[in-house]
Amino acid sequence: MAELRLQGGSTVTAPQEIAKLLAPLGVQLRYWPLPDGPRSTELRAAKTLSANEQDELLGLVDHRFRSLQDEFGYEARDLIVLHEDIPNLAAALAKFADIHYHEDDEVRYVLDGTGYFGFVTATGDQMLLKVSAGDYINVPARTEHWFVMRDAPRIKAVRYFIDKEGWVPVYTNTAVALA
Repeated sequence: MAELRLQGGSTVTAPQEIAKLLAPLGVQLRYWPLPDGPRSTELRAAKTLSANEQDELLGLVDHRFRSLQDEFGYEARDLIVLHEDIPNLAAALAKFADIHYHEDDEVRYVLDGTGYFGFVTATGDQMLLKVSAGDYINVPARTEHWFVMRDAPRIKAVRYFIDKEGWVPVYTNTAVALA
């Protein structure tokens, strides 16, 4: 379940309160049940997945993609599998650790592991949202944010796109206050 750390040091865990604090940014956070069954559990727990296994796991949540296509017009999706043994992982993640925005929504459905999205509010304060398995997040286009893994060694998440070209980060040069 999600957890939101505020710049003043307090932490919010109640889903309704988190949603209330994210609402001014237009960020949507939902909890979706994970696919069940032994094969789903096995695929979600594996550190690495072959291309066929990634397709199999995506197939287990294909109903989510079809729903998002109908509701928002998403055209594509893929599965990101990050773990501590990926060569140059820190360098790959570094481009998302600086505050940026995208011209398209950044949408994730976390199937395993943990990650952290940071946000800049209208007043310039910052919040750090921990997302984990079952969390669905939609960060609207042009919303200042960043992503880090912190102490979390792994994450598997479905990424949904309207247009992959709109997903290139545009850096704002705002300093990260919460790491």
